[in-house]
Amino acid sequence: MMLFFLLLPPLLMFVASFSRSPWARKLLPVSSFAVLIPVALLFRLPKPYELWGRYLVADDLNTYILLLSSIVGIGVTLALLTLDRHVKISTKALYRFYRFFGLFWVGLSLSILANHMGIYWIGLEMATLSTVYMIKTNRSAAAHKEAWNYMIVGAIAISLILFGIILIYAASKPILGEQAMLFDALLIKAREIPSPFLFEMGFAIAALGMFVKMGFFPMNLWLAHIERASFYPVAALFSGILESGVMAGFFRFSRIAERVNYDHLFFFVFAYTLLTIFIVSFLIFRAKDFMRLFSLSGIEHMALIALFWVSGGSFAALLHFGAHAFLKPALFLSTGVLESTGRYHFAGALRGYAGLRGKLFWFLVGLFMLAIVSIPPSPMFFSELYGFAAMIDDAKSSHHLLAMLGAIALLLALLSVIFYRFVAIYQSMKYEGEAEPKKVYSSEVLALTIFAVGLVALLLPSSTAFLKGIG
Repeated sequence: MMLFFLLLPPLLMFVASFSRSPWARKLLPVSSFAVLIPVALLFRLPKPYELWGRYLVADDLNTYILLLSSIVGIGVTLALLTLDRHVKISTKALYRFYRFFGLFWVGLSLSILANHMGIYWIGLEMATLSTVYMIKTNRSAAAHKEAWNYMIVGAIAISLILFGIILIYAASKPILGEQAMLFDALLIKAREIPSPFLFEMGFAIAALGMFVKMGFFPMNLWLAHIERASFYPVAALFSGILESGVMAGFFRFSRIAERVNYDHLFFFVFAYTLLTIFIVSFLIFRAKDFMRLFSLSGIEHMALIALFWVSGGSFAALLHFGAHAFLKPALFLSTGVLESTGRYHFAGALRGYAGLRGKLFWFLVGLFMLAIVSIPPSPMFFSELYGFAAMIDDAKSSHHLLAMLGAIALLLALLSVIFYRFVAIYQSMKYEGEAEPKKVYSSEVLALTIFAVGLVALLLPSSTAFLKGIG
């Protein structure tokens, strides 16, 4: 019954998108807001909670991710209410966006809640295909081109994940039989897998597919190009929801790989994420517009989350994960106002706002810009402290302390490049250029306020206790 209530709002959204009556226009955002209600109820139920046998199981980890995603979905819906006042979009295209948003949410929910590798893959593929059509909501040549690019890259990534799942299943089937597709069964029997090399190959290939979908090395720019060509709510969906669904899968697979061979897991993820951050830091330094800047920054943060997670800093990873889920969509949605005059440069972007809504808008956007580079009291400041501490603790136990300290020093140097760039951009936005009048709407300020409240809630003692309990 709970599964029915979880899927009812997005299915209503999908059905209503085919109607052109006035009630449908009102039902679409209402059904989008309604996704939070069953997720909040599920979040409060005792865990683990079986939604569909052992195939869909809610636990503290995936309900936390789903709750964050549903809040981001509400922020995106609030931005959609005024999308046609910032960009040229027809009513038909807006309905089409909601239609595929509903399918996207169904796929994402199945993927996040899946205890079965096959269902995880099907849900992720469904969410991926839905976003292709949401990209094409922008009726421009660039958007159509990038939609095809996303189809190609997404197909490569999802194929790698599928091939990795096949290898993991083959390595585990001798001891688990058909249960080799279940995450919880694999976790229990991980140390008994008769072909650990085959399993590790499967994990590495699946992880590579997940990393490609999040814009990691060597495909760092495709995500930035897509988000630049799309309308800004699509970019918010990518950064705050789709990447969260992909990372949920990485959390599941890496927990199993950790029990098979932790040293191999750590070395693979550490080398991959460090290389990704090295490249992204200099791409950020050269970014010339908001969408690419925020997109590349998102890749950096997802790499840090993966690194903290495999270093034993699950609390740091989940705190950073929650902060990213609120901060990055908030910044993407703010570009609808920052670039509403067609200016894609940074100078003067935080100037020209009048009235209470305008002042609150630039104040929140300025705060988010500084919070994303971990200036205290941002949750990212604390998550990085805990994350680097976890890396040092892990190095102590493996007797590689000096090597780890050197790697952390390199990582901090790269993060300093990003920090310098963001602070310079903030100063340019606030103090340089001419002030041009910009229109801010109540729904947009409300969306940013919701994200700001979510960031504060992450630092509450009850929230930190819950996140520590997940690890």
